[in-house]
Formats: sequence, C-alpha cells, structure tokens
Amino acid sequence: MDPFVVDTLAADGLRLRLDAVDYLLVALYFVTVLGVGFAARRAIRTSVDFFLSGRSLPAWVTGLAFVSANLGALEIIGMAANGAQYGYMTLHYYWIGAVPAMVFLGIVMMPFYYGSKVRSVPEYLRLRFNRPTHLFNAITFAVAQVLIAGVNLFALALVMQALLGWPQWVSIVVGAFIVLSYILLGGLSSAIYNEVLQFFVILAGLIPITVIGLQKVGGFGGLMDAVKGTSLGEAGLHAWSGTGGSDNPLGANWIGIVFGLGFVLSFGYWTTNFAEVQRALSARNMSAARRTPIIAAYPKLLIPVVTVIPGLIALITVQGLGAKEGDLTYNNAIPLLMRDLLPNGVLGVAVTGLLASFMAGMAANVSGFNTVFTYDIWQEYVKKDMPDGYYLRVGRIATVAGVVIGIGTAFIAAGFDNIMNYIQALFALFNAPLFATFIIGMFWKRMTPLAGFLSLAAGSLAALTLYLLYLGDVIKFNSDLEQSFWGAGLAFVTVAIVAAVVTPLTAPKPVEELDGLVYGRAKGMGTEDLLAGDEAWYRNPIALGLFAVALSLLFYIPVW
Repeated sequence: MDPFVVDTLAADGLRLRLDAVDYLLVALYFVTVLGVGFAARRAIRTSVDFFLSGRSLPAWVTGLAFVSANLGALEIIGMAANGAQYGYMTLHYYWIGAVPAMVFLGIVMMPFYYGSKVRSVPEYLRLRFNRPTHLFNAITFAVAQVLIAGVNLFALALVMQALLGWPQWVSIVVGAFIVLSYILLGGLSSAIYNEVLQFFVILAGLIPITVIGLQKVGGFGGLMDAVKGTSLGEAGLHAWSGTGGSDNPLGANWIGIVFGLGFVLSFGYWTTNFAEVQRALSARNMSAARRTPIIAAYPKLLIPVVTVIPGLIALITVQGLGAKEGDLTYNNAIPLLMRDLLPNGVLGVAVTGLLASFMAGMAANVSGFNTVFTYDIWQEYVKKDMPDGYYLRVGRIATVAGVVIGIGTAFIAAGFDNIMNYIQALFALFNAPLFATFIIGMFWKRMTPLAGFLSLAAGSLAALTLYLLYLGDVIKFNSDLEQSFWGAGLAFVTVAIVAAVVTPLTAPKPVEELDGLVYGRAKGMGTEDLLAGDEAWYRNPIALGLFAVALSLLFYIPVW
C-alpha cells in the first residue's frame, strides 16, 4: 500500500473521536457567538441599525467581514473538493475569478452604491431602470440566497454528523437555530462582528490541517511528486497548461476561463451579490466603503493555501476519494483529513473553524435575504409608509422565514457530490445576467428602463435554458463547471444583445434622474465625507487595488 494512503473504510466512517477538550472549544465558540449577538442587540434602535449596522463600521472590520462572509461552504468544502478534483486549476477561482472583481467593486462601483445611498443592490436597479426590473431582481436574489444558505447548512450538517454522529436533518436544524439566534438578536452588526471573529477561527482551524498534511506527504516537494502519480497527473500542477483546448482537468479552454469565470461569473458575483456588497454599505464613509472589498482581496490571495492544498493532500492520502456517494465524495475531503490527521485539541480547533465558516456563509445569505425582502419587496410592494419599527419587525420575521426555507434547500444541496458545481450553476443563473444588466446600465446612460427589464429577464432565461439542456444531455460539456462558464457567457451576451436592440426603440430616463447612478453623473461623490487620514497613500483605493491585482498575476508564474 502507498505509504501516504489512509484506510478510509473504517466502521465508524467520518465520525471524529473528540475528547472533552475538543467539546469544550466548540462549546466556548457557540457561547461567544451568542454573546456577540446579545452585545450587538443593544445598538439596534432602527431598521438601518438592523440591516446596515447604521453605516458606522470602520474599513478593517467590514473588509474582514467581506472575505469571511465568502468563507462558507463554497470556500472550505467546495474549494477543497475542487482542489482534489481539478488540482491547481482551482486557483483560477481566486486569482482571476475573485481579486480583479473585488478591486473593480471598490474602485469603480462602490461610489455608485454608497454615493446614491441605496440600501440594497435591487434598490439601485429601481433607481436606474424601473420597478419591474427592481422586483424581478429582488425576487431572484431572495431565491438565490435561500438556495445558497441551504448549501452552507448542508456543509455544516456534514461536519456536525462527523462530530456527533447525528442524522443530517438534526444537524441542519441545530446549525440553523444557532445562526438564527444571533442574527435575530443583533442584526447585521452581530453577523459582521461574528464574521471578523470567524475569520481568525477559520484560519486557526484550517492551518493545522495544511501543515500536518504537508508533513505527512513530505512537504510541497513530496506533494507535487505524489500528485503526478494520481489521476490528475502532471496536469493537476498547472493552472493554464492545456487550456488552448479542453485537454485539462477542468475540461475548459482559456476563453471559458477568462470570459466565463474571470469576467462574467466573477464580476457578477463580487460586484452585484448583495450578501457581499451589504458589508461595504455598512462602512462609516465612502473611503471605508471603497476599501472594504480591496482589503478583503489581500487575504483572498492566500486562502488557496488552506483550501486547495488540503484538497490535493486528501487526493493523495484518502484511498478512493472521488466516489459519487458515501463517505468518499469530494465534499468530504476536509472532514476526512480532520479525522485522519489531527490529534485531540487541535481537532477541536479545526471543527470549530469549520463550524465558523459555515455560519459565516449562512449568516451572509440570511442577512442579505432579510434586507432585500423587507426593503425591496415588502416595503416597496406590500406595505408602504409604515413606522420604522414595523419594518424592523418584518425584518426579524423574514430572518426566521429565510432560515426555515434554507433548511429545506439544504436537502437539494445534499444531492450534489461536489457542491461547488451546484454553487457555480446558481451563480451562472442568477448573478451573470444581473451583472451584465448592471454594468451596461451603469456605463451606458442611454440604456432605457424597458431595455433593463427585458435584457435581465432574457439573460436569465438563456442561462436557465442552457442549464436544462445540459441536464437533459441535449448539449454536452466536459464538466459541470465548463457548463457554468459558458452559461454565464451566454447570459452576458444575451443581455448585451437585447439591450442594444431594445434601447434605440424606447425612451430613456431624463438624464437628471441618473445623477449618482451612471458613469459621468457622479462627480464629487464621496469627497465630502472624508475622515482624518483617509487621504494618506496607504488608504488610497486605487493604489491598494492595483497592487492586489499585480500580486494575483505574479502568483500565477510558479504554477503556469
């Protein structure tokens, strides 16, 4: 038997052997999370306090919360699964598929979001286009958030099942209750401050897995040699090699990677996903709001060390990893490594880190859902002009509803052997057409309200149609992820074509109604609220952003 291989067919499956110290660490974390919720509750006086933290937080807090909100199931379970399945090509999701878009959000788009004083991304579309566009996006966003919340709950259930041996449904309900408790107590402030805490707890949990795993396989050199002997082979150690065609682990060519992932999917997610943008909107001024996603870009550059590398370690050390069902699916790469590599005490830290990551991801989804439901659906179309306290109550009810629906959608996620494939399919369906409508409308003043609505609807329909044809084997792709790349690209092109055709045939909004909403009508926004020190070079969003993009390109050189 290979000296690296661990027998994964033990009778106890994924069950972790925790001792009293491990359980104490987990319990301490839960108590701390709920304590943050109780502490934040005292600051909740208005709906803006509950949904946007009163727009009062410093950039370092919102920046860490921004990246932590993304460190949910998508990042930890999904990216480790991708690391095992696709090797170094998973790095595209970070260095071309995240950092440039995060920088673009901070430099270009936050002045429009924050300067126009909108409370959500759908509200921006109402001001830029019309109410039908607004309602369509509000509904699709709400649906997307409860679906993605289900992914985080399902991933949380995997860990709880491994930890306690509970059935998945029990784990899902318990995890949902904890997240529900601290969001109900302290709203977005509770979620954000917990996300800052969770960022450090997550790293404390994942770093031991990486370090001990590398020691087991002989360091990075041993890891590289071992990967060559797996099903990935030499191709698993390169990010761009073989992308002139589809002869690579991802089964995608460079056009799909650059345009589908690097542009449409990435920019669609990072610049229009309100679950992320909400963190920047809670910043105390324009400068802090612009720096929020850019500060987050720096840790994002390094996250692959604790996600992709463990995925490769699992590929080497876990015999039979990659099964379609059972304990050996790619989704279980991280829990299997925890079981097989970590001693007690360290195991408790790792379990706590995973629990923190899933809670951070779900909290972001739920806080985005309750805000959009309350402000963009209930207040705008059901009950207008009610007292502020009424909307605060509606927001808390929406929080409960979002968590309950998320419990149901967790069982949808359970049907996928690699939840990253499911997540990317959702992004192609919901985020890609929204980004296209958004970016064209932001830079083309002439684009009309009707063009905004029809292009968004057509792009969404195009992405959905391609996905259904793929599921029905009518159209073939080399992998689920390649389909999502092309689905996102098709959605973007469809939106652009419909906008170009409809706009000349319909009437635009008066240009004075577009102040602060489109390029060329935003002069001076943000300069009036500068705080002491904001003009220093190291707080300049452009300088910080360009350096982050340069690093993302440099990091590709060793793995080209």
